[in-house]
Amino acid sequence: MTPSIPLQGLTRVLLSALLALCPLAWAQAQPAEAPSTEALSAQAQSSTPIVFLIVLENKNWVGRGGISGSGEAPYINRTLVPMAAVANNYFNPYGNHPSLPNYLWMEGGQNYGIHADGAPSQYHLKTHAHFSELLQNAGIRWRGYAESISGKVCPLHAEGAYDANGGRLYQPKHFPQVYFDDMTGARNSYSAYCIQHVRPLGQLGSDLANNAIGRYNFIAPNMCHDGHDSCGGNPIAHIDSWLKNFLPIILNSSQYKAGHVVIFIATDEAANGDGPIPFLVLGHGVKHGYKNEIRYTHSALLRTLEEIFRVGPLLGHAAYANDLRDLFSVFP
Repeated sequence: MTPSIPLQGLTRVLLSALLALCPLAWAQAQPAEAPSTEALSAQAQSSTPIVFLIVLENKNWVGRGGISGSGEAPYINRTLVPMAAVANNYFNPYGNHPSLPNYLWMEGGQNYGIHADGAPSQYHLKTHAHFSELLQNAGIRWRGYAESISGKVCPLHAEGAYDANGGRLYQPKHFPQVYFDDMTGARNSYSAYCIQHVRPLGQLGSDLANNAIGRYNFIAPNMCHDGHDSCGGNPIAHIDSWLKNFLPIILNSSQYKAGHVVIFIATDEAANGDGPIPFLVLGHGVKHGYKNEIRYTHSALLRTLEEIFRVGPLLGHAAYANDLRDLFSVFP
């Protein structure tokens, strides 16, 4: 006969067994430890390309004075266009002129009610809702490179030699980040953060060699090379010559050859009307020799940049724009 176990004894046995299983069940029920913010940032950065945004000045793509097909732009038309994806229907935002409102739109998705050019002392902005700040907050390294600055101060004022038109070669209206107080320490010419992030363009080659560039790099040629001033010649020819001399610094870099780089070549505004204006994309995942007729503005550019770097919220009119993914065979 099987010996009987008193009810109280059986209860104690069952409770002991259940308690013994509890730690195992608890361990299995717990989620894996979430990766740190730093780990997530490093993972995101390793999977995103290095992006360069080069901004030119006051040109139409087609029509009178257009760059497309111009004999003054053989490098653009014969070398870059066949290797690039081209947006034939890219416009500055409707009626958005002159330069400064368009540069601000590329950075913040709006013109902030600014409809004229002026210095940061006149048009400084207190908002933190702009692209470079989103990158900074996400731990994504960014840099700006401006031609004809000294690099010794935050470039809040015109710098450099005087061109043939009588103006200084660097103008802050072509560098949107310096209009945001969080970038400049509230317009402090000796802001360490600003000086660290805005460097002379001549430094780019060594930064590429030392892998000291940002994941996002804003490029501002000077007033002769971006086509704003005639500088004793043809502005389109100046743009073409400058691109021919400058772009190989990036195209011949180890980063570009490894397929890690996307280059956007944009234009701030049209010389006549609102466009279309020149817009080309080179590099990783781009449809080479491709052209489309989708209508874009700077809102599409900003939305695309935010999507590439996975930062948000979508800023200003970028929230309502289509992105530029049609220009890519593999979207970054």
